Amino acid sequence: MSEAPLPGAPVTVVVVDDHAVFRSGLKADLDERVRVVGEAGTVEEAVTAIAALRPRVVLLDVHLPGGLGGGGREVLTRSTALLGEVRFLALSVSDAAEDVVSTIRAGARGYVTKTASGREITDAVLRVAEGDAVFSPRLAGFVLDAFGTASVADDELGKLSARELDVMRLIARGYTYRETAKELFISVKTVETHVSAVLRKLQLANRHELSRWAADRRIL
Repeated sequence: MSEAPLPGAPVTVVVVDDHAVFRSGLKADLDERVRVVGEAGTVEEAVTAIAALRPRVVLLDVHLPGGLGGGGREVLTRSTALLGEVRFLALSVSDAAEDVVSTIRAGARGYVTKTASGREITDAVLRVAEGDAVFSPRLAGFVLDAFGTASVADDELGKLSARELDVMRLIARGYTYRETAKELFISVKTVETHVSAVLRKLQLANRHELSRWAADRRIL
């Protein structure tokens, strides 16, 4: 089990990115306040390493290949049981509002762009380890807009877990239960359970109403 670092002890980190050169450069740029205990280049490697090493913070590439909407989201949803014990700081070349908001909804505690310096990323890691939410300066406004002045759709989406949100989007796009299960690496029975929960929480009668609901709110 991951524990809060002792005063003066470096924060343990796992670096997740599909580019080995970037991982090497990032590790070299982080200072002595951080100790990299593992790294991964795929969704499967990341999920395995995080579960085995239980780092305090995961530096997670948002656009890791694989998974729905990028493998970074897949890593987060498959690590849901560890959220809180392990904290996730998203790294991305993208500063698009959609990427930022969807990643935070999935469970990340912060989001910084890859243009940040090693010192800035180290500072962000320490703050996330202490429980703060951290964002590159221009990205904070996206989060405030999405969560601070939430629309009705945001309020309704806030009722759904990260996994329920993934299932909802696929079902609303017309995926079958079996196709959804295959895409998200879960059982058909689990998909059925999530769909029932989504319909109940959103007060909808069936998947056809769900598709219309999602289309009307432009969240497909």
